[in-house]
Amino acid sequence: MADFFRKLFGSKEDTPKQENADSATTAPLTDQQIKSILDNQNVKYDMKQLIASVGQSVGKQREHNEDSVLALTSTIAGGVESVPFGLYVVADGMGGHQFGEVASNAAIRIIGGNVARKFHSYLYHLPTQSLQESLQEVMESSIMEAHQYVQREAPGSGTTVTAALVLGQQMTIAHVGDSRAYAVYPDGRVETLTRDHSLVKRLEELGHLSKDEAESFPHRNVLIRALGQGETLEADIFTVPFPQGGYLLLCSDGLWGVVNDKDIFRIVREAPNLHRACQSLVEAANAAGGPDNITVALVQQIG
Repeated sequence: MADFFRKLFGSKEDTPKQENADSATTAPLTDQQIKSILDNQNVKYDMKQLIASVGQSVGKQREHNEDSVLALTSTIAGGVESVPFGLYVVADGMGGHQFGEVASNAAIRIIGGNVARKFHSYLYHLPTQSLQESLQEVMESSIMEAHQYVQREAPGSGTTVTAALVLGQQMTIAHVGDSRAYAVYPDGRVETLTRDHSLVKRLEELGHLSKDEAESFPHRNVLIRALGQGETLEADIFTVPFPQGGYLLLCSDGLWGVVNDKDIFRIVREAPNLHRACQSLVEAANAAGGPDNITVALVQQIG
C-alpha cells in the first residue's frame, strides 16, 4: 500500500510553459467542442483527473423518491504527480418498507463520511504513514457501519448500495442488492461489474430460469441480500482497473431495468458532456414508462 501511494505522489518532469500566452483567448468552449476534445484519444492532458456527473428522477409511477446518490471527486496536482480520487455511491431504498428513503440516504452519508475520514490525511496533508487498512477493508467497514446504523435507527427498512472508490487507475467496488456498476468502453462494450443479489438472478444461476424468462419474471424486485436486512451482511467487494478511455456507470434498477445496454452506450457516446449524458439516460428511462425511481452516476478519467 505504501508503495502504491509513493507512486501516486512521485515527481514528474516540469511541463514547458506555453509561449505567447498573452495572445490566448478565453472564450468558453461549446459542448460540441468539449465532446470533440474528449473523443480525441490522441489528446495529451497535463494531469490525470476524474470528471463526474449525476442524474435522478422520481420516475413516472412513484410518489416519492427512495433513491440516494453521492458523488465526491477530488484532484491534487502541482509539483507532484496528480492524484485523482473519487467516491461514488448509489443506494435504492427498499420499496414497501418503512423509511426506505431514510435507509438509502443514511447509507450514502455514512459510507461517504467514513471513507473521507480514512483518506483525509492523504488528500489534504503530506502523507507520513501508510494506511492501516486495505482499500477493500475500508469499503467493507464502511458498508458494515451503514448496515448497523440502518438496523438500529430505521428497523424494518433496507437499501441496496453500490459504491466505487476510485484511486489512480484502480477502483474498489462494494456492492449489496441490485443496483449496478458498469464499465462502458469506447468500442461499444457495456460490462456489468456487479452481480445482482436478487431472487431472479439466483434462479437464473441455478438454471431454473433462462435469461429470457428472467427478464419477465414477476418477482424481479425481490432481493436476497440488502443493507439493513438480516443479522449479518456479506457485501461483494473487489478491485478492478478503471475502464481506460471509457466510463464508470453506477445506477439503480430504475435505469437498467428498462434501458438496455445498447441504448445506454449510444446515449453516453452521443452526449456532448457527462451532465447531458446523465439527463438523457434518466429521460430514456422515463420514456420507457419510468416504473421506478431512477438514479445514475457517470464517471470518466482523463489524462
